[in-house]
Amino acid sequence: MTTIDRLSPLLERFRVRARLFHTGPLCGVTTFAARPGRGFLHVLRDGQMDVTHQVPGGSLETLHVDEPSLLLYPRPLEHAFRNAPAEGSDFACATLDLEGGDAHPLVRTLPAVVVVPLAAVPGLRPALDLLFAEVDEVRCGRRVLADRLFEVVLIQLFRWVLDHTDDLGLPAGLLPGLADERLAPALVALHEEPGHPWTLDAMARRASMSRSAFAARFKEAVGQSPADYLTAWRLTVAQDRLRAGASVAATSAELGYAHPSAFTRVFTQRVGASPRAWLTAAG
Repeated sequence: MTTIDRLSPLLERFRVRARLFHTGPLCGVTTFAARPGRGFLHVLRDGQMDVTHQVPGGSLETLHVDEPSLLLYPRPLEHAFRNAPAEGSDFACATLDLEGGDAHPLVRTLPAVVVVPLAAVPGLRPALDLLFAEVDEVRCGRRVLADRLFEVVLIQLFRWVLDHTDDLGLPAGLLPGLADERLAPALVALHEEPGHPWTLDAMARRASMSRSAFAARFKEAVGQSPADYLTAWRLTVAQDRLRAGASVAATSAELGYAHPSAFTRVFTQRVGASPRAWLTAAG
């Protein structure tokens, strides 16, 4: 597993951009509104607080955070920090703009919020030291450098998540699949080469498994058959390419379809609209 980069093929294609918007103490109640395609990454450097947000079903959940921690809201969700002024909690906060919005591959199976003590993430301290050195002083390029450092912190957090999918109780999906040392080589290969003429045999060989064992293990970890996942991944890439201005013909060829009509048929069946109609509606 140490020789496989499970994150770069995803983050290079579907970027996450961080933007610093607050540093220093928060007092009383501070609310962060939900916006489409936007998440939040908060760093509690000192103090404690209560965090409230709505969970599925509409009930209000409150989390008490009493040690320096990272708080990741990977999808749009209104939330509020509540802390008494005397506690002097100290934060650095950034918005996360996700290419693909809620369809970003790395956030689909994450819970609504991930709270991780800073001490639990190995290698995080150097990045945080650089981040806080920038936010504590006004220097040229401060905001741009702080944004990039927030992205470094986020990648460190994604690494931690991959090593703790069982602890987080994640449902079947991409992250549990990437955390599986047998499945990861096959998934990374699909992500890197979505247009390759993949067969079940070829995917199973990447995992060094038999066809039947690979198919069963893949379905259990990822929640889809290998063929369904490959189609879904190709369509996720296709939507990204179409948004970027690529033609239907170029996109279909890039993703291994013999003819644009074959691509359009699969796209329409899965997405519910033709590529051009989808692009107009998304526009």
